[in-house]
Amino acid sequence: MMRRLIVTSCSVLLVPEQGPCRVETDQDILVEDGVIAWLGPAGSGPDAAGAEAVDGTGLIAVPGLVNAHTHGPMTLMRGAAEDVSVEAWFNERVWPMEVNLTPADIGLGAELACAEMLLSGVTTFADHYFHAERIADAVVRTGIRADIAPTCFSSQGRAALEESAGTAAALHGTGDGRVTASLGPHAPYTVEDADLVRVAELARDLGLRIHLHAAEHLEQTESSLAKRGITPITVLERTGVLDAGALIAHGCGIVPDDLPTLAAHRDRTGVACCPKVYLKHALRPLTPVRGLLEAGVAVGAGTDGAAGHNTLDVWEAMRLVALTQKQAERDATWMTVSDTVRLATRGGARALGLGDRIGALEPGRAADIVLVDLGGAHCRPVHDPVAALVYSVRASDVRTVVVDGRVVVRDGRLLTVDLPGLLTEIEARVPALLDTSHGRAVQHYDP
Repeated sequence: MMRRLIVTSCSVLLVPEQGPCRVETDQDILVEDGVIAWLGPAGSGPDAAGAEAVDGTGLIAVPGLVNAHTHGPMTLMRGAAEDVSVEAWFNERVWPMEVNLTPADIGLGAELACAEMLLSGVTTFADHYFHAERIADAVVRTGIRADIAPTCFSSQGRAALEESAGTAAALHGTGDGRVTASLGPHAPYTVEDADLVRVAELARDLGLRIHLHAAEHLEQTESSLAKRGITPITVLERTGVLDAGALIAHGCGIVPDDLPTLAAHRDRTGVACCPKVYLKHALRPLTPVRGLLEAGVAVGAGTDGAAGHNTLDVWEAMRLVALTQKQAERDATWMTVSDTVRLATRGGARALGLGDRIGALEPGRAADIVLVDLGGAHCRPVHDPVAALVYSVRASDVRTVVVDGRVVVRDGRLLTVDLPGLLTEIEARVPALLDTSHGRAVQHYDP
């Protein structure tokens, strides 16, 4: 039996592939079997008798936000690694704490991440972490959409790499298609070239993409040039990673000479920009968003993990993208509000390889719809609703969230998670999670 839903009498944010976004008022959105079937003036569409109704009066419907790079289970470490260098963050705090994580812990952290993102209007995220099957379970239960990459390091051995690829293949397409998967080598400095070559072969054989960290900051690029004579992006090209299709996390160390290489693979390459963590860790420079976009490479807004970003709030992430890019380029006219919204919707969708399915409210696309209230004092008066979405809206302004045509947040209440019960379970695990007295770490950071 066909599932039908209608969102009535809302304003709708239309995000074109290029140019200014615009808002159409007093619109209805009809959804059939998880897909937007019709969008237009209220009361003028097809018969919606029997459809589940969501009243959008006074609200603006926006495409579900895309978190282009995160590590969901790291919600368990929120605020536990502050005011330290990036080296100490990895070697003294986070990687030692990750030794303590059990598969059950990862499931709890992933469920909290999904809950936080849904409540803030994020309907899709790209995740890179261990025990990916536990993350997928959380995605299926909570009703969100995700692309999940099982993390692997060369230090784990080739068998672990092959196993992670098998996990990705098994997860891809589950959850009624809401779960997609990528292969997840950690980074060129933790995964040897021969293993990257094998990952690229597996990705092509399985029809999957690759999600990894690369050129995270300029020091990594300088280190690669000093040790090997090539940049991390050139490593990805020579090992076949770019040819297979890649989502590159951060890319702050992408240099001008890398841009032609990335442009040659622009149809299957994306970069996730997560500016809050760059500011917190005093990393330089920022992701070269302008150069990447001019090269035709998709760029999305991401939060990275909550151990660094503290929240999984893409409103905050995209706002920081706009502000930091204006400052970096010394150009107040760059990174317009429309370009910024596009980064968090269509841009993220393209970066994840989902550009034909999500990222805009258009007939034929998945019905990932977020209803936002611009009525708060911090948004009024609303002279420009697109500017309000970028510079004024808070996560708490999200009222209703629809993913794949199903209502998962209604009137600010999450319908798919027992949040108090989940938090009680997590709090009981916190002392064991934070104990680093064992002196071990999952890796050593020394790019």
